[in-house]
Amino acid sequence: MYLPKHFEQSDESALVELIRCFPLATLIYGGPQGPLANHIPMRVRMVAGAIHLVGHVARANTLWREADGQPVLAVFHGPQAYVSPQWYPSKAVDGKAVPTWNYCVVHAHGCLQAIDDPIWLRQLLDELSAEHEAFQPRPWRLDEAPPDYIERQLRAIVGIELRAERLIGKDKLHQNHPEANRRGVIEGLSARGQSSAQDVAAQMAARLED
Repeated sequence: MYLPKHFEQSDESALVELIRCFPLATLIYGGPQGPLANHIPMRVRMVAGAIHLVGHVARANTLWREADGQPVLAVFHGPQAYVSPQWYPSKAVDGKAVPTWNYCVVHAHGCLQAIDDPIWLRQLLDELSAEHEAFQPRPWRLDEAPPDYIERQLRAIVGIELRAERLIGKDKLHQNHPEANRRGVIEGLSARGQSSAQDVAAQMAARLED
């Protein structure tokens, strides 16, 4: 990934938080006929101080066989939005402005391990349900489904685990622009009806306050 120094995010806690907030990973590995990508929700687990990313795939998905023990890249896309040059106060002065795109992203590098263990999988599914159902007034639980149905579902999936040997973060949020332009972009993004644009504006505003 192209990473100018002013866009680098090296705070591990911030990288982990982005993964937790945007857990759908694009998991990339070298398949028999070239690069392959799968889109898989992954959960952060801290194991003896190390970051592990865990998830599951359909048993029919060849990823767990082909990528087991192989280096992979998991890409987590955070908030992103188009930026109009009309939002730069500097444009009114010299016209020197072009459109761009702001975004936050994390790349997690490591080796993948396939885990074909129903007990491990059941624990993972309990964790995932508890985490992602937390917004519900009455969260759904795995044991609400018939046991034989859950057993069939467990047999149809395989667990995967990626120990993150390297995390690379990029927050492209106009750090290379003067404050007036940054405030103009925040105002422009905030006025849009898109939640992703407003999320980017919030990220930019937080950095102005640091």
